[in-house]
Amino acid sequence: MARFDGKVAIVTGGASGIGLATVERMAAEGGTVVITDVQDEKGQEAAQRLVDQGYKASYKRLDVVSESDWQRVVAEVVSEHGKLNILVNNAGIGDNEPIEVTTKETWEKVIAITQTSVFLGSKAAGEALKASGNGAIVNTSSMFGIVGGFGTSPAYHAAKGAVRILTKSIALGWAKEGVRVNSVHPGFVDTPILGETDRKMLADITPMGRLAQPEELAAVICFLASDDASFVTGSEFVADGGYTAR
Repeated sequence: MARFDGKVAIVTGGASGIGLATVERMAAEGGTVVITDVQDEKGQEAAQRLVDQGYKASYKRLDVVSESDWQRVVAEVVSEHGKLNILVNNAGIGDNEPIEVTTKETWEKVIAITQTSVFLGSKAAGEALKASGNGAIVNTSSMFGIVGGFGTSPAYHAAKGAVRILTKSIALGWAKEGVRVNSVHPGFVDTPILGETDRKMLADITPMGRLAQPEELAAVICFLASDDASFVTGSEFVADGGYTAR
Protein backbone atom coordinates (compact mmCIF):
# COMPACT_ATOMS: atom_id res chain seq x y z
CA MET A 1 0.00 0.00 0.00
CA ALA A 2 1.36 3.41 -1.02
CA ARG A 3 1.61 6.10 1.68
CA PHE A 4 -1.12 8.29 0.18
CA ASP A 5 -3.65 5.68 -0.89
CA GLY A 6 -7.11 7.03 -0.06
CA LYS A 7 -5.74 10.51 0.77
CA VAL A 8 -6.87 13.74 -0.89
CA ALA A 9 -4.44 16.66 -1.00
CA ILE A 10 -4.41 20.29 -2.08
CA VAL A 11 -1.02 21.72 -3.05
CA THR A 12 -0.70 25.47 -3.64
CA GLY A 13 1.88 26.72 -6.09
CA GLY A 14 1.64 23.23 -7.51
CA ALA A 15 2.35 24.04 -11.14
CA SER A 16 6.12 24.42 -10.78
CA GLY A 17 9.14 24.05 -8.51
CA ILE A 18 8.79 22.43 -5.10
CA GLY A 19 5.01 22.37 -5.44
CA LEU A 20 5.07 20.39 -8.66
CA ALA A 21 7.66 17.94 -7.31
CA THR A 22 5.42 17.42 -4.27
CA VAL A 23 2.37 16.83 -6.46
CA GLU A 24 4.26 14.29 -8.55
CA ARG A 25 5.52 12.35 -5.55
CA MET A 26 2.17 12.31 -3.76
CA ALA A 27 0.39 11.15 -6.90
CA ALA A 28 2.99 8.46 -7.52
CA GLU A 29 2.41 7.23 -3.96
CA GLY A 30 -1.32 6.81 -4.51
CA GLY A 31 -2.74 10.17 -3.52
CA THR A 32 -5.51 12.14 -5.17
CA VAL A 33 -3.81 15.48 -5.69
CA VAL A 34 -5.41 18.81 -6.55
CA ILE A 35 -2.90 21.19 -8.10
CA THR A 36 -3.71 24.82 -7.38
CA ASP A 37 -1.97 27.84 -8.87
CA VAL A 38 -2.56 30.92 -11.01
CA GLN A 39 -0.37 29.48 -13.79
CA ASP A 40 -3.31 27.90 -15.56
CA GLU A 41 -1.52 26.47 -18.58
CA LYS A 42 1.28 24.90 -16.53
CA GLY A 43 -1.15 23.57 -13.94
CA GLN A 44 -3.47 22.02 -16.50
CA GLU A 45 -0.55 20.48 -18.38
CA ALA A 46 0.87 18.97 -15.19
CA ALA A 47 -2.48 17.50 -14.18
CA GLN A 48 -3.09 16.02 -17.63
CA ARG A 49 0.40 14.53 -17.75
CA LEU A 50 -0.16 12.81 -14.40
CA VAL A 51 -3.59 11.54 -15.45
CA ASP A 52 -2.06 10.15 -18.65
CA GLN A 53 0.42 8.27 -16.46
CA GLY A 54 -2.44 6.69 -14.55
CA TYR A 55 -2.33 8.92 -11.48
CA LYS A 56 -5.15 10.87 -9.82
CA ALA A 57 -4.66 14.58 -10.32
CA SER A 58 -6.61 17.68 -11.30
CA TYR A 59 -6.07 21.42 -11.52
CA LYS A 60 -7.99 24.30 -9.97
CA ARG A 61 -7.16 27.96 -10.28
CA LEU A 62 -6.61 29.49 -6.85
CA ASP A 63 -5.57 33.03 -5.98
CA VAL A 64 -4.12 32.33 -2.55
CA VAL A 65 -4.78 35.88 -1.31
CA SER A 66 -8.51 35.55 -2.01
CA GLU A 67 -10.59 34.23 0.89
CA SER A 68 -13.50 33.50 -1.42
CA ASP A 69 -11.24 31.53 -3.77
CA TRP A 70 -10.05 29.43 -0.85
CA GLN A 71 -13.59 28.74 0.31
CA ARG A 72 -14.63 27.78 -3.22
CA VAL A 73 -11.70 25.43 -3.85
CA VAL A 74 -12.00 23.62 -0.51
CA ALA A 75 -15.76 23.22 -1.00
CA GLU A 76 -15.25 21.87 -4.53
CA VAL A 77 -12.60 19.38 -3.41
CA VAL A 78 -14.77 18.05 -0.59
CA SER A 79 -17.78 17.84 -2.90
CA GLU A 80 -15.85 16.04 -5.63
CA HIS A 81 -13.76 13.70 -3.48
CA GLY A 82 -15.74 13.43 -0.25
CA LYS A 83 -12.93 14.66 2.01
CA LEU A 84 -9.68 16.55 2.38
CA ASN A 85 -6.73 14.99 4.22
CA ILE A 86 -3.72 17.14 3.34
CA LEU A 87 -3.00 20.79 2.65
CA VAL A 88 0.42 21.89 1.45
CA ASN A 89 0.72 25.68 1.69
CA ASN A 90 3.59 26.10 -0.74
CA ALA A 91 2.78 29.21 -2.79
CA GLY A 92 5.05 32.19 -2.26
CA ILE A 93 7.10 34.93 -3.86
CA GLY A 94 10.21 36.82 -2.81
CA ASP A 95 11.83 40.24 -2.91
CA ASN A 96 15.51 41.06 -3.15
CA GLU A 97 16.07 44.69 -2.19
CA PRO A 98 17.36 46.28 1.03
CA ILE A 99 14.72 47.73 3.31
CA GLU A 100 15.76 51.30 2.44
CA VAL A 101 14.35 51.00 -1.07
CA THR A 102 11.64 48.37 -0.54
CA THR A 103 8.28 49.91 -1.36
CA LYS A 104 5.15 49.45 0.70
CA GLU A 105 3.55 47.85 -2.36
CA THR A 106 6.30 45.23 -2.56
CA TRP A 107 6.06 44.56 1.16
CA GLU A 108 2.29 44.08 1.05
CA LYS A 109 2.37 41.86 -2.04
CA VAL A 110 5.03 39.50 -0.64
CA ILE A 111 3.34 39.33 2.77
CA ALA A 112 -0.04 38.61 1.16
CA ILE A 113 1.11 35.80 -1.14
CA THR A 114 3.71 34.23 1.13
CA GLN A 115 2.24 34.73 4.61
CA THR A 116 -1.45 35.65 4.53
CA SER A 117 -2.12 32.79 2.11
CA VAL A 118 -1.11 30.30 4.81
CA PHE A 119 -3.57 31.85 7.25
CA LEU A 120 -6.38 31.85 4.68
CA GLY A 121 -5.69 28.30 3.51
CA SER A 122 -5.46 26.82 6.98
CA LYS A 123 -8.63 28.60 8.05
CA ALA A 124 -10.58 27.52 4.97
CA ALA A 125 -9.42 23.89 5.14
CA GLY A 126 -9.60 23.45 8.90
CA GLU A 127 -13.09 21.99 9.16
CA ALA A 128 -12.52 19.47 6.37
CA LEU A 129 -9.13 18.43 7.72
CA LYS A 130 -10.57 17.87 11.19
CA ALA A 131 -13.46 15.89 9.71
CA SER A 132 -11.00 13.55 7.98
CA GLY A 133 -9.83 12.38 11.40
CA ASN A 134 -6.24 12.29 10.20
CA GLY A 135 -5.37 15.63 8.64
CA ALA A 136 -2.02 17.23 7.93
CA ILE A 137 -0.84 20.68 6.92
CA VAL A 138 2.69 21.27 5.67
CA ASN A 139 3.75 24.90 5.25
CA THR A 140 6.72 25.84 3.10
CA SER A 141 8.71 28.40 5.04
CA SER A 142 12.45 28.97 4.42
CA MET A 143 15.78 28.89 6.18
CA PHE A 144 15.41 32.66 5.83
CA GLY A 145 12.46 32.40 8.18
CA ILE A 146 15.05 31.47 10.81
CA VAL A 147 18.18 33.51 9.95
CA GLY A 148 18.81 36.94 8.46
CA GLY A 149 20.52 35.83 5.27
CA PHE A 150 22.08 38.68 3.31
CA GLY A 151 20.37 41.49 5.19
CA THR A 152 18.03 42.13 2.25
CA SER A 153 14.58 40.87 1.21
CA PRO A 154 12.80 42.18 4.32
CA ALA A 155 9.30 41.16 3.24
CA TYR A 156 10.37 37.61 2.38
CA HIS A 157 12.17 37.14 5.69
CA ALA A 158 9.26 38.60 7.65
CA ALA A 159 6.72 36.46 5.82
CA LYS A 160 8.65 33.22 6.15
CA GLY A 161 9.37 33.90 9.82
CA ALA A 162 5.66 34.45 10.37
CA VAL A 163 4.85 31.17 8.62
CA ARG A 164 7.23 29.39 10.99
CA ILE A 165 5.48 30.67 14.13
CA LEU A 166 1.96 30.51 12.70
CA THR A 167 2.62 26.82 12.02
CA LYS A 168 3.41 26.20 15.68
CA SER A 169 0.38 28.16 16.86
CA ILE A 170 -2.05 26.22 14.65
CA ALA A 171 -0.37 22.95 15.58
CA LEU A 172 -0.99 23.57 19.27
CA GLY A 173 -4.55 24.69 18.64
CA TRP A 174 -5.37 21.54 16.68
CA ALA A 175 -3.14 19.04 18.50
CA LYS A 176 -6.20 17.16 19.82
CA GLU A 177 -8.34 17.81 16.75
CA GLY A 178 -6.72 15.20 14.51
CA VAL A 179 -4.68 17.65 12.42
CA ARG A 180 -0.88 17.85 12.44
CA VAL A 181 0.80 21.07 11.27
CA ASN A 182 4.50 21.38 10.43
CA SER A 183 6.80 23.62 8.44
CA VAL A 184 9.63 22.92 5.98
CA HIS A 185 12.55 25.33 5.69
CA PRO A 186 14.40 24.95 2.39
CA GLY A 187 17.79 26.38 1.66
CA PHE A 188 18.69 27.38 -1.87
CA VAL A 189 16.65 25.28 -4.30
CA ASP A 190 16.99 25.28 -8.06
CA THR A 191 13.53 26.66 -8.84
CA PRO A 192 12.15 29.67 -10.75
CA ILE A 193 11.88 31.74 -7.53
CA LEU A 194 15.66 32.29 -7.70
CA GLY A 195 15.17 34.37 -10.83
CA GLU A 196 18.47 35.75 -12.11
CA THR A 197 20.35 35.08 -8.87
CA ASP A 198 23.86 33.69 -9.37
CA ARG A 199 23.32 29.99 -8.70
CA LYS A 200 27.05 29.26 -8.47
CA MET A 201 27.40 31.85 -5.71
CA LEU A 202 24.54 30.24 -3.79
CA ALA A 203 26.07 26.80 -4.19
CA ASP A 204 29.45 28.08 -3.05
CA ILE A 205 28.06 29.46 0.22
CA THR A 206 26.14 26.25 0.97
CA PRO A 207 28.26 23.81 3.03
CA MET A 208 27.26 20.87 0.83
CA GLY A 209 28.45 22.86 -2.19
CA ARG A 210 25.32 22.62 -4.32
CA LEU A 211 21.71 23.71 -4.64
CA ALA A 212 18.88 21.42 -3.63
CA GLN A 213 16.60 19.93 -6.26
CA PRO A 214 12.82 20.33 -5.83
CA GLU A 215 12.44 16.58 -5.44
CA GLU A 216 14.59 16.65 -2.30
CA LEU A 217 12.20 19.10 -0.64
CA ALA A 218 9.20 17.13 -1.89
CA ALA A 219 10.56 14.11 -0.01
CA VAL A 220 10.55 16.05 3.26
CA ILE A 221 7.08 17.49 2.63
CA CYS A 222 5.66 14.08 1.78
CA PHE A 223 7.15 12.57 4.93
CA LEU A 224 5.46 15.23 7.08
CA ALA A 225 2.16 14.85 5.22
CA SER A 226 2.18 11.07 5.61
CA ASP A 227 1.34 8.79 8.52
CA ASP A 228 5.08 8.14 8.87
CA ALA A 229 5.11 11.45 10.79
CA SER A 230 2.09 10.56 12.94
CA PHE A 231 3.65 11.95 16.15
CA VAL A 232 5.15 15.05 14.56
CA THR A 233 3.39 18.40 14.92
CA GLY A 234 4.49 21.97 15.50
CA SER A 235 7.95 21.13 14.20
CA GLU A 236 10.23 22.83 11.71
CA PHE A 237 12.26 20.71 9.32
CA VAL A 238 15.31 22.44 7.86
CA ALA A 239 16.68 21.16 4.54
CA ASP A 240 19.38 23.67 3.67
CA GLY A 241 22.55 21.74 2.92
CA GLY A 242 23.99 22.84 6.26
CA TYR A 243 23.60 26.61 5.77
CA THR A 244 22.04 27.35 9.17
CA ALA A 245 24.31 24.91 11.02
CA ARG A 246 27.18 27.42 10.99
